Amino acid sequence: MRILDVITKKRDGFMHTDLEIHHFIEAYTKDEIPDYQMAAWLMAIFLKGMSIEETAALTMAMAKSGNMIDLSAIPGVKVDKHSTGGVADTTTLVLAPLVAAAGVPVAKMSGRGLGFTGGTIDKLEAIAGFKTTLSQDEFIRILQKHNVAIIGQSADIAPADGKIYALRDVTATIESIPLIASSIMSKKIAAGADKILLDVKVGNGAFMKNVKDAITLAETMVHIGQLVGRETRAVLSSMDEPLGQAIGNSLEVEEAIAILDGRGEKSLRHVCLVLGAQMLNMAGIESDVNVGYKILCELITNKTALNKFKEFIAAQGGNVDIVGNGKKLPQAKIKTRVVCTDEGFIQKIDAGQLGYCAMRLGAGREYKGQKIDLSAGIMLEQRVGDFVKKGQLLCTIHGNDETRIKEVQELLANAITIGNDYIPKTKLILGIIDQRGFQAT
Repeated sequence: MRILDVITKKRDGFMHTDLEIHHFIEAYTKDEIPDYQMAAWLMAIFLKGMSIEETAALTMAMAKSGNMIDLSAIPGVKVDKHSTGGVADTTTLVLAPLVAAAGVPVAKMSGRGLGFTGGTIDKLEAIAGFKTTLSQDEFIRILQKHNVAIIGQSADIAPADGKIYALRDVTATIESIPLIASSIMSKKIAAGADKILLDVKVGNGAFMKNVKDAITLAETMVHIGQLVGRETRAVLSSMDEPLGQAIGNSLEVEEAIAILDGRGEKSLRHVCLVLGAQMLNMAGIESDVNVGYKILCELITNKTALNKFKEFIAAQGGNVDIVGNGKKLPQAKIKTRVVCTDEGFIQKIDAGQLGYCAMRLGAGREYKGQKIDLSAGIMLEQRVGDFVKKGQLLCTIHGNDETRIKEVQELLANAITIGNDYIPKTKLILGIIDQRGFQAT
């Protein structure tokens, strides 16, 4: 088949066959198709869209473009969790040991952050000695012994997605639901999980800015899962304000430890427990998600989850002393307090703006491959709906560059809005999407 004919077909709004999609992806992976033709096809998809069946075919073609991890040697139902990205979203660091402690094998492939959204691998690398690069044999061995393992994304896994994503990033084709959905699901399927739980973020600190688009993306991924034989479920969660208090890599590791130790931010804890209860349900551990929620609460209370976190860190070469001593994590040299200049209720905390501030401090990347400052970030002290008095602490900036700290101080003035009107607390969980469709909570 001629590549030009495939591009023309989608340009004119017609559906592709599975064979056309698989041939296009295979040829591009082998460098038999130039970037300009792939870019043209991506733009045609961006403008004309794809059916669920086409998106599923694209997903599987990308998943099969490299190695497929086989987790069949691991007993039990393996449930993977993926977040679409947000600010102060430390859920993986809490969920992995917590759900593993409840008896569900957690085998995760995670990525690095780009821009204002944090990456799990960057956070884990704030722990001295922690290995995020493992062979498949090491990964499976650790998983068999400890029930939990997290590795960085490998070039061998869904390489077509890696090439296509880099091209989408520079051709204005990022914001396409079929392309986003197939990118996420291809990596999840290639990573070998039996079932997939998606945490789809919605709000000013997420890629999906409104509920309608978030539901469409979630339903697309759930349907893809059904079509390829992987049960998939999605939770819609708010990202209109940062999920946790900590924004920044070592700060977020400390916050995850606090949650597992029964302390820490209540909003982050609640979202982790809701996601964890869904994972227990999907794995067949507990049919009632409310009971699953309580089971996970008890694992935090009796320190089982915290001990599993220590075991997980040690298994991948990390320094477990960080659990009892946060100063073993990278520490910023300068800590600058930001206080309230007014009195009233917190009306808004712009998650996207705070994520940008953390990035400017060095906690995130402005371009791929940029070295980040693992100690930099922001520690929030207030949430939307809180009443604050003049002089009360709003947040603390952690950084090592005085010029950037001063820049961030000015930006924070516009990121946290205070007014006289009472504002209710943010609704954290907006709904669940499964094979039955969207159910509001």
